[in-house]
Amino acid sequence: MSTEALNHGDDNLVIAQRLAEWVSRGPDLETDIALGNIALDHLGVARALLSHASENDGGHEDDLAMLRSEREFTNLLLCEQPNGDFAQTIARQFLFDAYQLGLWDSLSKDTDVTIAGVAAKALLEARYHFRFSSSWVIRLGDGTAVSRRRMEAGLSQVWRFVDELFEQYPDLRPAWDRRVDDVLTEATLIRPTDPFQRRGGRDGFHTEHLGHLLAEMQSTARAHPGVSW
Repeated sequence: MSTEALNHGDDNLVIAQRLAEWVSRGPDLETDIALGNIALDHLGVARALLSHASENDGGHEDDLAMLRSEREFTNLLLCEQPNGDFAQTIARQFLFDAYQLGLWDSLSKDTDVTIAGVAAKALLEARYHFRFSSSWVIRLGDGTAVSRRRMEAGLSQVWRFVDELFEQYPDLRPAWDRRVDDVLTEATLIRPTDPFQRRGGRDGFHTEHLGHLLAEMQSTARAHPGVSW
């Protein structure tokens, strides 16, 4: 099984599920549709990577998505964090989008041709995702006193999961820092700091939130194993 495909497949599956929770709940119709579309982009990437990860085992992408336990998932902790308010969702997405821009660019040159192909397509989508999330960071940060306070709180809430993004890819950190700092400067926001960085997602050690997410996501598949429609 391709560990790289599994890791990134899990990242995209979990954050797709989180974003899907916004469907019909967005602050306006346009943003509601945008969040749904971004969730579908992540789900498409997850399907491609989990399908590739399961090839050598004779399994199926659905088995990896729906039949594994919490300890068997290897997603980054950032991806599983609750939506909170809209600003916290944007903060989480912004940090992840800035990471995936560098990640997909790097993996588009991978020796595994399947991963390289998925990464090249995902990079095009990640550019749109980053424009969407960064524009909202700027809009909220440089907006009203209330929107600024919420954006600051959202960033502070998820900043403790930043270092884990670069455990496997430390070379991606400098470019990520520049992307993030440029947007925060335009948003007139101060870069958060959090000395209590959390790690462990890649090893199956998750926050309490993933179990609840999987219980909802996997409920139908586990209640009706093998069902098709």
